[in-house]
Amino acid sequence: MTARIGVVTFPGSLDDRDTQRAIRLAGAEPVALWHKDKDLKQVDAVVLCGGFSYGDYLRAGAIARFSPVMDTLIEQAKAGLPVLGICNGFQILTEAHLLPGGMLGNDHLHFICRDQKLRVENAGTAWTTDYTAGQEIHIPLKNMDGRYVADQYTLDKLEAEGRVAFRYLDFNPNGSLNDIAGITNEAGNVVGLMPHPEHAVEPLIGSGRTDGLPFFTSILKKLVNA
Repeated sequence: MTARIGVVTFPGSLDDRDTQRAIRLAGAEPVALWHKDKDLKQVDAVVLCGGFSYGDYLRAGAIARFSPVMDTLIEQAKAGLPVLGICNGFQILTEAHLLPGGMLGNDHLHFICRDQKLRVENAGTAWTTDYTAGQEIHIPLKNMDGRYVADQYTLDKLEAEGRVAFRYLDFNPNGSLNDIAGITNEAGNVVGLMPHPEHAVEPLIGSGRTDGLPFFTSILKKLVNA
């Protein structure tokens, strides 16, 4: 049976089709989910894609967090459903308190779009098992509100528990504390990151690399072997 991975579209989402394509390339079936529907259509995992949900009014992800689909998603994520939040999806996950901390505007106050070097810090989550810890990868990054912040207790806890999933290398593009590019929850089923792996899944587009494809092959293998 083919694994089914849902991709939620909010008003202002712009990477849902790219994410669906990445899922298809990995060998799973993408399932379109609309933000107003509470039904997750019995998917095996969910991706909250990038974009500017509700125009990033109030705060990035702050309104999307209250969309009807999130009620079901929060409940099922806490029960173990694998969830990946990419860029705006990461922001929504922090607003929904599925991941700790929050996202603020880039410290240089400008939108940034670049090919970003990362180090994989945690290869044990549902979305990262096809990487190796310490592996260096390049993933496209594009954001205005990508500065990850948290209080010192939370930062220390994330570091001590190995829950920093990805870290910026060579250049911190937005002023994120501890150079954090992505984190995971305690169970490892919920992961959020600012860079866009769906833009690095085939050599003819995006960065010309396939460094982002292991996100989608990792979850596929987990679901198939579950």
